[in-house]
Amino acid sequence: MEDKERYNHLNTYYKNKFGERTLKICIDAGFSCPNRDGTLSSNGCIFCSEKGSGELIKFSNLDISNQVRNFLNSYRGKRANKFIAYFQNFTNTYDSVENLKSKYDSALIDDRIVGLSVATRPDCITEEIANLLASYSNKYNVSVELGLQTSNDKIGKLINRCYSSCQFTTAVNILRKNNIEVIAHIMIGLPNETFDDIKNTVSFINAHDIQGIKIHSTYITKNTVLADMYYNNQYEPITLEYYLNTLAYVISHLRPDIIIHRISGDAPKDLLVAPEWNTHKKWILNGFEKLLKEKDLWQGKYYSNKTV
Repeated sequence: MEDKERYNHLNTYYKNKFGERTLKICIDAGFSCPNRDGTLSSNGCIFCSEKGSGELIKFSNLDISNQVRNFLNSYRGKRANKFIAYFQNFTNTYDSVENLKSKYDSALIDDRIVGLSVATRPDCITEEIANLLASYSNKYNVSVELGLQTSNDKIGKLINRCYSSCQFTTAVNILRKNNIEVIAHIMIGLPNETFDDIKNTVSFINAHDIQGIKIHSTYITKNTVLADMYYNNQYEPITLEYYLNTLAYVISHLRPDIIIHRISGDAPKDLLVAPEWNTHKKWILNGFEKLLKEKDLWQGKYYSNKTV
């Protein structure tokens, strides 16, 4: 397999789907989260920083349309001709359908935008919201990112995600009924996680009609519950070696049709507490490619639809 990609790279998928390189415009639409506003909890997930996943969004202080315009006029906007409006930060379906439509429409202001991607929680997907998202499908490629992190609900409670794996299943079924692509997030190295938990999460993902996956290592950022656990010796971050080997297990046992959207998460350097290796993206990407070649692994090599 020397000349062939060993897993389904997102860039290749986009080139095949849209005919050329396609980039995401990351948007902070000012959403909250039921896990932060007191509806379910006020603390958020234990690994989630104050700014959520939007620390790297450059124009988050602007309104949605101007975030898009600024991106398209920046050097990054010159690197492609097609773009996906990506509502990234916090829970981007956590509002009334009317307000959601207004926000999504505010991003879709340029003919070069070919896709709408929305990151959210499984418990914030309803039939009505799925119908709204599906209404964009005639003109745009529509996808929804759903946090799962782990299929182990005990660890789910420990990380304070405040939804169950059953709710994930329900959300996937609602979205797929509306022909909306689903991308699942999973994390490696969560507190109390065992390798069996990883195996079970992979099997859980394989059993769902999802089209993509984002895989992240668990890293610690400042001013989080996980940081407190780390300082109190209640949590020890995983090593790069463990992450790469576990990632190799995940990829080689994952359904071969699933698109791999990410194999690492980026922590802002000024917020990262540990592990230090998380800031070295090339170590992760190059180390993973090397490991796959050395072990002659590829996506789905050990996949079986009979796996429990």
